[in-house]
Amino acid sequence: MTETLPPSARRVADALHAAGVTGQVTVLPDSARTAAEAAAALGCPVGAIANSLVFLADGEPLLVLTSGRHRVDTVGLAQRLGRERIARATPEQVRAATGQAIGGVAPVGHPAPLETVVDVALDEHPQVWAAGGTPHSVFPTTFDELVAITGGTPLVVADDEVATG
Repeated sequence: MTETLPPSARRVADALHAAGVTGQVTVLPDSARTAAEAAAALGCPVGAIANSLVFLADGEPLLVLTSGRHRVDTVGLAQRLGRERIARATPEQVRAATGQAIGGVAPVGHPAPLETVVDVALDEHPQVWAAGGTPHSVFPTTFDELVAITGGTPLVVADDEVATG
């Protein structure tokens, strides 16, 4: 079944299968490049979209899986992680770290494991959707599964969560 997927999505599907994940990578007819596009295509709340954003934390790649309703507070996240500085990676740095293009970065299927943070707000949704390696591919998962398959650290990633946790 994965043989019909684009190569990037196939690598993600293989990584999910190896991790015991039952959710399948699906290719959507429309773009899921942004959280709003993905939510519209899937008929789910934008907060149930797990955006995969790549940053450089003190020069090292950091994958942040954030709820589609949030913007990452890089200053606050750096403090919580004990880092000096977190800055958005360039498209070239994203591809080098993940093997995937911006708009389709999946939580898994990278050339090497990445330090990962998972937005605790994703736990508000019984099912979340993450990119499947291309701007048109997604897969269903859960907060707990994202933490498990990425070895991620659950953290508050946005200003608006600090007061409510």
